Amino acid sequence: MCREQQPDPQDADDEKGSYAAAFATLLEDSAEELYESAPCGYLSTLMDGTIAKINATLLDWLGMDREAVVGRMRFTDLLTVGGKLYHETHFAPLLRMQGEISGIALELKQADGGRIPVLVSATVKHGGTGEPLLIRTTLFDARDRRAYEEELLRRRRVAEEARRQAEADRARLQDALAVLQQSLLPDSLPAVPGVEAAAYYHTASPDRLGGDFYDVFPVDGKRFGFFLGDVCGKGPQAAALTSLTRYTLRAAALHDADPVSALTTLNKVLHERYAAGGDPRYCTAIFGTLEADPATGQVTVQLASGGHPPALVLRGDGTADYVPTPGGLLVGVLPEARFTAARTVLQPGDTLLLYTDGLTEARTGKDRSTLYGDDGLLTFATGHADTSPSAVVQALTDVLNRFGDGLDDDTALLALGAPAALPARPRPATRTAT
Repeated sequence: MCREQQPDPQDADDEKGSYAAAFATLLEDSAEELYESAPCGYLSTLMDGTIAKINATLLDWLGMDREAVVGRMRFTDLLTVGGKLYHETHFAPLLRMQGEISGIALELKQADGGRIPVLVSATVKHGGTGEPLLIRTTLFDARDRRAYEEELLRRRRVAEEARRQAEADRARLQDALAVLQQSLLPDSLPAVPGVEAAAYYHTASPDRLGGDFYDVFPVDGKRFGFFLGDVCGKGPQAAALTSLTRYTLRAAALHDADPVSALTTLNKVLHERYAAGGDPRYCTAIFGTLEADPATGQVTVQLASGGHPPALVLRGDGTADYVPTPGGLLVGVLPEARFTAARTVLQPGDTLLLYTDGLTEARTGKDRSTLYGDDGLLTFATGHADTSPSAVVQALTDVLNRFGDGLDDDTALLALGAPAALPARPRPATRTAT
């Protein structure tokens, strides 16, 4: 533990002596010395403005001799042209009316042509009978304040320019991201004989690349392939993974259109590309094929899922249900993965709906703690079961828009349907979509 050092008695005596000497010096200052050497300018004028008294500080600012000022000049003679106008129209009338005025910003002319910004306060001194005798004026040098204000303005201009530049950079980045995002999706869906198709993509943030994807493409003379999925992560890495996934699935389908085989090929490619290199990345995906029968209007759907939410079938009779694909693993995580296959037949008026989890995981309710969920989507689908794929996608787009900030993830929708040959059949009462 350290002991506090005690002051030396001799040092304490010397300090007391210094204080006493300084105090004695202050007592020797006369009022006149204080007036002349004050850190501000003092000025006394007659009521017509003639300068009767001025201190040395103000004379030093002006660069003038006392003899050239006292009794020879008026206060307005020290001002710039603009200052004279302001004094005549505002300063003097207010001073006569109020008897005092303070904090007025003016500029003084110096003998060498320079200018000094000052803040001026003035008070009218009255005689014993109330008549005005003279004006006492105090002037404060505002050069430091003006420099400070100019520096603030300069920094504000710099900040505004930086903000404008940042906004312009952000706009350019968003444009580039939008173009890149669009390149990861088909420009338009191909015409599929006997099938109506519609798709929609919701971008959660214009500042980040999303990882949802979909596509429809011809496989052979009779079948068309389709897929929809979601890669892990956001940004450029997700975009690269999305691009690899799309082109791999297309190439795999041309070699073997069996959905399980296509996902197996994708799993092998992603695992070798990422997991084997120590950067595990994966995706969820539904891959399938469509084969329309022109004679019956039916569309046979073969599909397989790798860890993706199940597809929905909206029947023309007003019912809807999920197509179970349990047990399908995430694509790219393991070197060998099992995928679940399913088959369904779309009758005329039926629609197959695929979606990503941005839809079912959207937050709803006043406290935003409830998710839209599978039940909410099934209710919605049942309520729109007898409509076309385009109508289903449009209605779901409206639902997504109503989520507002509760929808914080990208969402892809793909609806494939067998066009209804006859007017929609009567359907049972359904629940109202939320």
